[in-house]
Amino acid sequence: MEIDGAIAAAIVDSESGMTLASAGGGPAFDIEVAAAANTNVVQAKLKAMNALRLADELEDILITLGKQYHIIRPLRRAPAVFYYVACDRNKTNLAMARRTLAEIEHATAL
Repeated sequence: MEIDGAIAAAIVDSESGMTLASAGGGPAFDIEVAAAANTNVVQAKLKAMNALRLADELEDILITLGKQYHIIRPLRRAPAVFYYVACDRNKTNLAMARRTLAEIEHATAL
């Protein structure tokens, strides 16, 4: 939860939809449900990339809502696992949130 304005964060297995770790959330934002639902988003994007024969990697997926940003970032060393962060749009600098998430991934890969 190092990202300013973060509501909740999770590390998710995209093959099972299981949350491996989470922080934040609560009655107003069920991180477990959100993480599992976004597994479908990741699977759909990977399927589309495969169908288009894109020889590329998925860096991140950004979903913008009226009041929130949702950032999904697959781990490079384990693409079946992804970071998922929901942020308050009024309290989060999107560029800094994406950069911080990339730095967290890099730091945990060492």
